Amino acid sequence: QVQPVESGGGLVQAGGSLRLSCSSSTSISLNHMGWYRQAPGKRRELVATVSAGGDIFYADSVKGRFTISRDNDENTVYLQMSSLKPEDTAVYYCNRAYGTDVWWGQGTQVTVSS
Repeated sequence: QVQPVESGGGLVQAGGSLRLSCSSSTSISLNHMGWYRQAPGKRRELVATVSAGGDIFYADSVKGRFTISRDNDENTVYLQMSSLKPEDTAVYYCNRAYGTDVWWGQGTQVTVSS
């Protein structure tokens, strides 16, 4: 299955932590992987990406709080989220890309209560 599958979302209090997983049944070793999120009434925005070579990018809003990592042996990408804020509430989507081919997961809801 090329389409990634997200898991790990849930309800957490502000200041808490969650770890999201994005798994695929096919190899991701050559894929550029990313996490995006979409809050109600807002556009989908980039959260973090990790290239096939391991280069990492974070949106300013999550720098220092979120950590993206990949395990190519497990075909899984993780997003460790700490010091969560109510404004982090959104549906989080995983994205894998190879050249012009892009596949999106169905998303996992993260809700941060104040």
